[in-house]
Amino acid sequence: MLIRKADAKEMRKLWGNDASFTARFFYDRIASGNAVFWTVDDNGELIGELYSFLNLDDRDFADGKNNRAYLCAFRIRKQYRGQGLGTALMESALEDLKNRGFKTVTIGVKKDEPENIRLYERLGFSERVKECHYDPCGLDEKGQPEYDEKGWWLLVKQL
Repeated sequence: MLIRKADAKEMRKLWGNDASFTARFFYDRIASGNAVFWTVDDNGELIGELYSFLNLDDRDFADGKNNRAYLCAFRIRKQYRGQGLGTALMESALEDLKNRGFKTVTIGVKKDEPENIRLYERLGFSERVKECHYDPCGLDEKGQPEYDEKGWWLLVKQL
């Protein structure tokens, strides 16, 4: 297993024929250097993903000034979970952001996902920045941030 940075074309391949506003948003940000796509590669097959956004309109997420970045779309395929790959993927992304001079990093978590809350707390995301109802990286069919009625928390970690 190899943890590495991937490019926008690999993200498009991983996401398949997804032509949504969200897929285009991710692709454009990776291609422009405003986001970093991290993956777990198993002999050429991408089995995990994590994205670091460096600048977003909502400065609570990522401020574009090497102070705060936002992590999202953190996924490991189900059959590969429990092997430490997610932790290793997260640690690689965090180390990269620290080396770039970022001081804090944020991540979102749904309030009804206790296993993810515990994971993020174990990884050092212990402070809640705010409760959110809009995802700046998840766009609806009109290209606007998606609304989540239940809401979720934006957590922060000091690097």
